[in-house]
Amino acid sequence: MFDQCRTSKCLRLILAAAVLFTISAMAQTSSPASSTSASSALPSAPSAAMAPAATSAPVGATKVGTINIQEAIFGCNEGQREMQTLSKKYEPKQNELKAQNDELEQLKKQMTDQGPKLNEEAAANLKKTIETKQKSFDRAYQDFQEEAGNAQQDLASKILSKMAPMIVKYAQDNGFNLIVDTSKPWPQSPVLWWGETVDLTKAVVEAYNVQSGVPAPTPAAGTARPATAKPSTGAAKPPASTSPSTTKPQ
Repeated sequence: MFDQCRTSKCLRLILAAAVLFTISAMAQTSSPASSTSASSALPSAPSAAMAPAATSAPVGATKVGTINIQEAIFGCNEGQREMQTLSKKYEPKQNELKAQNDELEQLKKQMTDQGPKLNEEAAANLKKTIETKQKSFDRAYQDFQEEAGNAQQDLASKILSKMAPMIVKYAQDNGFNLIVDTSKPWPQSPVLWWGETVDLTKAVVEAYNVQSGVPAPTPAAGTARPATAKPSTGAAKPPASTSPSTTKPQ
């Protein structure tokens, strides 16, 4: 799996930038001299998919909603499709790394089993071979992890740049004063708990699917479709990954 901490941190930074850009654009279009409403500056979200939230807040109260940005990005049809593409792209490299790791494990087992029986020169040569192959594997794995991670970040940024205006417009249309990202569980984030009724992730994903026009992809063999629903306990759960794995082989 990709490094979830780095991914979540990057997604929050991307979201902040995207929302700031959207709000700035709305502020310009909503000036008294303009006859165009603020909402017209944003893409229209399909009304059926983006139905108003079931809950309402008393007058003067702060209405808060939550959204798991990570699940929304990688759980929408476009996100799933693009992650399957990435997984297929990096599959040969993953297989190569696995082969290198398997060879290393065999050599280490040989050292453990036969080391005491080998003469000094043979033992030294075997040890040197293991060290050389270990360094080669570590470098290859680090390069793969960085390349695959950057590819996922680029994908997230691309989708979020289109999704963020929809989130902002939905919040304004439904009277939300605050939308909180719940991609990371407490205590990594300040959100300790939230109820099902304030979670907007599913509504946003459904609306984005309609807007993008991307059909639901067929799950690849041996992979799970990313979940879009928040766990009932209120703890954030990363979507099941169809991404190129960057978990270092043991």
